[in-house]
Amino acid sequence: MTRKSNGASRPQHAASMSEALKGRLLLRLKRIEGQVRGLQRMVEEERYCPDVMEQVSAVQESLRATGQLLLRNHLQHCVTGAVRSGNEARSNQVYDELASLFFKHAR
Repeated sequence: MTRKSNGASRPQHAASMSEALKGRLLLRLKRIEGQVRGLQRMVEEERYCPDVMEQVSAVQESLRATGQLLLRNHLQHCVTGAVRSGNEARSNQVYDELASLFFKHAR
């Protein structure tokens, strides 16, 4: 199954994701969820702004680390499969997708 984005169809699911990686990602996301709840409590309690901001930075770093795991999996499986497929249109599509991902996440 594919979905349209900017006129091109793309897969809705990863080409491959091990159960171990999926478990690691879900565990990280649950921890991040807990961190965010902690941030909400800190704001409700009107905690000192620099302390809250330090925790915001910790959440951002946790999200970046999660994104890095996802990017590695995407490169290893999805991108590699598209490039090796011999389908020039699919290869070009995945190159554009990567350029966009790098632009968005390299800030």
